[in-house]
Amino acid sequence: MKLSKKSEYGLRALLELTLAHGKLTLQRHEIATRQHIPVEFLEQILLTLKRAGLLSSRRGVKGGYALIKSPQEITLGQVIRTLDGPLAPIGCVSKTAYQKCEDCPYAKHAQCPVQHVMGSVRDAIAGILDHYTLDDFVSGHHKG
Repeated sequence: MKLSKKSEYGLRALLELTLAHGKLTLQRHEIATRQHIPVEFLEQILLTLKRAGLLSSRRGVKGGYALIKSPQEITLGQVIRTLDGPLAPIGCVSKTAYQKCEDCPYAKHAQCPVQHVMGSVRDAIAGILDHYTLDDFVSGHHKG
């Protein structure tokens, strides 16, 4: 699994919003400057996170973005799925966006060696990212 720039920037933006949680809202240009993210790209990311119910926004001089939920309630898995889609390396092992293999010779068999291994990869990735919250991310706690 390779994290896209969208998810990388999204996590960096959420780092700033987590640090400000409960204290103040942050304007997109503040986040962009602190995290070295192109503001136009950040705007798209913040809008996606807002539509997913993770952020709120307010217009005006005292406006900006803020987390809706507590940083202990938002997992990295949730963020990455929102920005990049399923964590599964191949569609036939995805739990959120399953796609049947059309061209695989094992599609009609009960067991598929590729599916078996890639399912384990998906479980390992999700097992970490779904238990690692924004709060853990900001505080540097290691989950293992």
